Amino acid sequence: MTKIKICGLKRPEDIQAVNEAKPDFAGFVIEVSKSRRNVSAEQVRELVKGLAEQTEAVGVFVNAPLELVAGLLKDGTLALAQLHGGEDEAYIRELRQMTDKPLIQAFSIRTKADIERALQSTADYLLLDQGDGGTGRCFDWSLVPELSRPFFLAGGLSVVNLSEAISQVKPWAVDLSSSLETDGVKDPAKIQAAVEMVRTLETGSR
Repeated sequence: MTKIKICGLKRPEDIQAVNEAKPDFAGFVIEVSKSRRNVSAEQVRELVKGLAEQTEAVGVFVNAPLELVAGLLKDGTLALAQLHGGEDEAYIRELRQMTDKPLIQAFSIRTKADIERALQSTADYLLLDQGDGGTGRCFDWSLVPELSRPFFLAGGLSVVNLSEAISQVKPWAVDLSSSLETDGVKDPAKIQAAVEMVRTLETGSR
């Protein structure tokens, strides 16, 4: 049963679209100034108040202060934290001492060595990405072996290749962002179509 995460939400309209589509996870890029999808901690707290209960909020962080990550997890704003920078095992250990909420660690996959490096992570979930973020490009899926631990597949996923990605790579979850936008903002129709496609693949119906 493949799960789906819609990432890069930043407007109340995005929350409404997600509530209608009912994905498993909603992602927020928090305090990452270089990202056009960046939102502040205060904005996330407000946005999450409107999020439907069945969709878990994921905070995406890039080398953020531990206190910021742990604070948003401990106050119930976020259900999970995604570490998308150069965070190491020492960072994860310290974060574990501050919160018991699940952690996702992202890795750029260009070679088999990148897969091996990812598998050393003690995070609860891996996220395997193309690496440049928001480019709409995929990485070479043949690099991904059959993994026994749960992982998110990201990078260049859209309704065009979702079925192939799930069939070939067999991820625990898929993560979509840029392909669900029109003119730089999330498109409710595209979000709905992506979630429906994953649900259809889950049930094995057409």
